[in-house]
Amino acid sequence: MRKFLKLSLLVILVVLAVFIWWRYYFVFGEGVKAGNLNFFVKKGFVFKTYEGRLIQDGFKSTTPGAVQSNEFEFSVTNDSIASILERNSGKVVELRYKEYLHSLPWRGMSTYVVTEVLKTEERTAGKDLLPYQ
Repeated sequence: MRKFLKLSLLVILVVLAVFIWWRYYFVFGEGVKAGNLNFFVKKGFVFKTYEGRLIQDGFKSTTPGAVQSNEFEFSVTNDSIASILERNSGKVVELRYKEYLHSLPWRGMSTYVVTEVLKTEERTAGKDLLPYQ
């Protein structure tokens, strides 16, 4: 009976560890997003994390006839990446990110975590103008 309890406890611990890894540490997807860096802040009560928002070109809407901008909200865990983004607010940036299934308080509020800044550039006046103006 004692051997059965030890074995079942071990199985429960392994299943629990796999579940926690899958839910919080499994990388669901990776990708690259580009757009205008709207804001980038450091906030939090206990865990101070970096949070930002990227406004992408184009429009999307869940209802026909409505217009909504494409926003990409993300978190940053690396201080060197955070310092690059702080200096480039309002510019066009290209970011590489990882998507997790759920967020953790010390990793940020978003399930998207930026791992690299690929490119930053000034937005030129010509890109903002619509054709045939």
